[in-house]
Amino acid sequence: MILPRLPLPPEGTGDEIRALPRSVAMHDAYLARLPAMTGIEAGGTGTGVAPGFPLTVAAWNLERCLFSAASAAKIATSGAAVVLLSEMDDGMARTGQRHTTADLAEALGMDYLYGVEFLELGLGSETERDFCRDDHNARGFHGNAALSLAGFEHPFLLRLPGERHWFLDGGDQPRLGERIAIGGLITTVDGPVVMVSTHLESVSTASGRAAQMSAIIDLIDQRFPGLPALIGGDLNTGNHIAGGWQAETLFGLAGSRGFTSHGGPEGQMTTRPSLITRWPDRAMKLDWFLTRGLQVARSWIVESTDPDGRPLSDHDMILIEISGLG
Repeated sequence: MILPRLPLPPEGTGDEIRALPRSVAMHDAYLARLPAMTGIEAGGTGTGVAPGFPLTVAAWNLERCLFSAASAAKIATSGAAVVLLSEMDDGMARTGQRHTTADLAEALGMDYLYGVEFLELGLGSETERDFCRDDHNARGFHGNAALSLAGFEHPFLLRLPGERHWFLDGGDQPRLGERIAIGGLITTVDGPVVMVSTHLESVSTASGRAAQMSAIIDLIDQRFPGLPALIGGDLNTGNHIAGGWQAETLFGLAGSRGFTSHGGPEGQMTTRPSLITRWPDRAMKLDWFLTRGLQVARSWIVESTDPDGRPLSDHDMILIEISGLG
């Protein structure tokens, strides 16, 4: 269901969820009752003009998007015509109750698709609560987005297979929901391309993330057979497993289905300490593009700091230049 604004959960929803027995079945039954968890919000002010080549695409985990104006300025300097975003708040106290995706789309003059990954039942982690001026969330939405100057056709949202970790044992971040992929078609001057923004599970195994990637590719093949495709986002590669990103089986799986992986320079990590994630020694390579049916000129990584050196996220932005189809 495509909506101009995702509806607020009914009053008392948070209390009802907290009282639910902790099981996958109870989680899924309750989630299915909430239109905000199954719908796609579509809005923005894109031009509707088909882009040509070279075409630059950005992917960025914005870690709640504390600083929407500075983040939009960073994206604008990249020249990206398509932007794939994860960890975007809507109605969370830690980000001033703002709709961060709509803010970025307005600043960039783009259309957007937004889907809810999690309905947050609390204010966030201890460090996130430092940013809260309210003692409640107006909406409690946290999710993924795709932005485009040209707009999107045939938008879709896929809730990825998982173990409902954040509902069963979310610790200081109790949530209803599961990871998602969201996207649609953009029409270039040479034809349509499938664009997918995703965020794979951090608290999982290599096989769990491979299953999530397989589900995304299955959707592309079923709904858009034969079309070129790009998947981008925080794939959480190497998180909570030995061997780092090189130990992830999702790359081999994607390769067997015709996708090529692009993550900028091999030795360059994509995470950094931030105002929320304050671990100076934690550096990982989590962010990637996977492409099929596209000619790739290059991929690179841009530091996620503003001109004063303030970190905008614990992830750097990754970019890819598409030179054409085929």
